Amino acid sequence: MDRRIFTAVTLFFISTFPIVAGADTVVEPERTQGLVAPVPQAAHTLVNLQGPGKFVSAQITKQGGANDMTFVSLDIDGKNVVNASIAAIRNWGLTQDNPYGIVLVTSAAGLKTVTIGYPSTLTYHKNLKLSVTVQEAGVAQIIGNVVHGK
Repeated sequence: MDRRIFTAVTLFFISTFPIVAGADTVVEPERTQGLVAPVPQAAHTLVNLQGPGKFVSAQITKQGGANDMTFVSLDIDGKNVVNASIAAIRNWGLTQDNPYGIVLVTSAAGLKTVTIGYPSTLTYHKNLKLSVTVQEAGVAQIIGNVVHGK
């Protein structure tokens, strides 16, 4: 078959038939970030997204603090998916890759990073909220990132 004919036929099929995305396919991925500094003891919303959309992963990094009694919360469509203190995540041993989807990593500089991610994307129809509740003194800053798409 002549290469020109093959290319023309291929382009016809690609342009004629829509590509159907699978359930876990994320279209138009992006990162939304929230920062709180300085951080008083209170509840703080880091990221608040309006749906519909797909949640891929989140990362929350805390600098400072006395006892890791900062609670990380992920809510999707008004239902709580994650709510745990950094101290509890460490005590549960979630400090390496695991099927539960939550991991705590501590840097040499003392930064505490909680990552949230699951093997499949989570769909939100109305909203997604990533927040923290700080119940400890001395937290200099908290930064949160959510990777999401359509």
